[in-house]
Amino acid sequence: MLKFIWTIQIITAFLLIVLILLHSPKGDGIAGIGGASQLFSSQKSAEKGLNKLTGIIAGIFLFCTFLLGFGLIK
Repeated sequence: MLKFIWTIQIITAFLLIVLILLHSPKGDGIAGIGGASQLFSSQKSAEKGLNKLTGIIAGIFLFCTFLLGFGLIK
């Protein structure tokens, strides 16, 4: 079980790095990536979905960190 939690921790850490880098400081975000703006109905919906996904992955990461940090899994 410990190896499974560590695996989830590493995967979510990598996903968080990627998702945070997709956020744009200028407001373009994921819609600004070479023609990807046509994939979404609007730029705001793309950013909203990206924010929601980032929040979910961050929650999973924090939960795994809590389990590993307090030694609840052995």
